[in-house]
Amino acid sequence: QVQLVESGGGLVQAGGSLRLSCAASGRIFSIPTMGWYRQAPGKQRELVATITNGGSTNYADSVKGRFTISRDNAKNTVYLQMNSLKPEDAAVYYCNARVVMHILLSAIDCWGQGTQVTVSS
Repeated sequence: QVQLVESGGGLVQAGGSLRLSCAASGRIFSIPTMGWYRQAPGKQRELVATITNGGSTNYADSVKGRFTISRDNAKNTVYLQMNSLKPEDAAVYYCNARVVMHILLSAIDCWGQGTQVTVSS
């Protein structure tokens, strides 16, 4: 009932930049929080950054100063600008949205399909 479609992953050299996008669609009343997580091979999924619909942001220490999360509330879209990429940033990046589908319902967690980010050294 809610779909998250990601785009923007790919291969980049260390020090380069990528911009990820994630658009939510479907039965949406509001999206209090959107964010990005990542999972590298053999590791657990970890938080990268989140942003509320009021614009408050939260970042993992490992990406502070290099990554910037933003969102367009009118488009239900979240972005992740990734600069100064390092080989250790390589992972599958997943979009997350806490979606309220109806005013009387609680928020639910929705996930995108993931997009691969590869950083060559």
